[in-house]
Amino acid sequence: MAKSETTTAQTDRQTDIRLIGWWARLPKAWHPYLYLARFDRPIGWWLLLLPSWWIIPLAAPSPAQMLLLMLLFLTGAVVMRAAGCVINDMWDRRIDLRVERTQSRPIAAGTVSIFQAFLFLAALSLIGLLVLLALPLTAFWVGVASLPLIIVYPLAKRFTWWPQFVLGLTFSWGVPLGWAAASASWPSPAIWLIYLGTVGWVFGYDTIYAVQDIEDDPQAGVKSSALGFGVHLHKGVAIAYAISVVLMGAGLFWHVGMGFWSVGLGLMAAHLARQVTQLRVDDAAGALRLFQSNRNAGLILTAAMMGDHLIR
Repeated sequence: MAKSETTTAQTDRQTDIRLIGWWARLPKAWHPYLYLARFDRPIGWWLLLLPSWWIIPLAAPSPAQMLLLMLLFLTGAVVMRAAGCVINDMWDRRIDLRVERTQSRPIAAGTVSIFQAFLFLAALSLIGLLVLLALPLTAFWVGVASLPLIIVYPLAKRFTWWPQFVLGLTFSWGVPLGWAAASASWPSPAIWLIYLGTVGWVFGYDTIYAVQDIEDDPQAGVKSSALGFGVHLHKGVAIAYAISVVLMGAGLFWHVGMGFWSVGLGLMAAHLARQVTQLRVDDAAGALRLFQSNRNAGLILTAAMMGDHLIR
């Protein structure tokens, strides 16, 4: 996001985020770790969580089991998104100093050392492991399979113009994991179609997010799909979203046939089309708002999937 105004000079040196509400009332010694884990910015864990939330209703044996799994995945998404942020900032501590939006992040600014960050990462990972152990054995191994993607993603921006695709592979893993948790079975071809469709959704919204840094990234040596598309930015995002809707629709239809989910997917598609029409390459604040609106897009489909589960 664009660099925020901060209430004090000290806060400005630590982070590009301004703590508001009850976050600001927590002990000052905690603040660098709140910034590091992005706990004050819930959009990240929402976007990580939603793919699992819209797949769990497909396989959950009962509404009670559906809600229990959704609660477990909520806990897991919050801590694993935080762990991913720590890994990202450890890899990017030198790059962050060259980008205005990120130069005051705790590791880059020196308010959290690498050793402290590693201990914090270990604690977050332990909580994530406990959540994973509460799931069926099949889901445990599906979850473990995502670890290489979590580790590799922060490096992708150094080597490819399309790191958003790697993020898509990572953030969409809730689809096969949610299926394995709810059904205790390996994902079917239909579920992998939904996964690939979700990758397209993540690719599209993270390309919009990258518009914020389109001026700073070349100077920092960072690549992104927003830069890779160039003048074809709108077309690239539109194609990614179209592929997403088609593949998710195909996977859902193959698995359960036509149902209430189709209404939700249609409304989600309309939401995504509206994002494309409103995207402006010279409007960083607008790009952030469009990126954040994907929580609502995902919740629309989640609500429809839950409704479909209840009426089946």
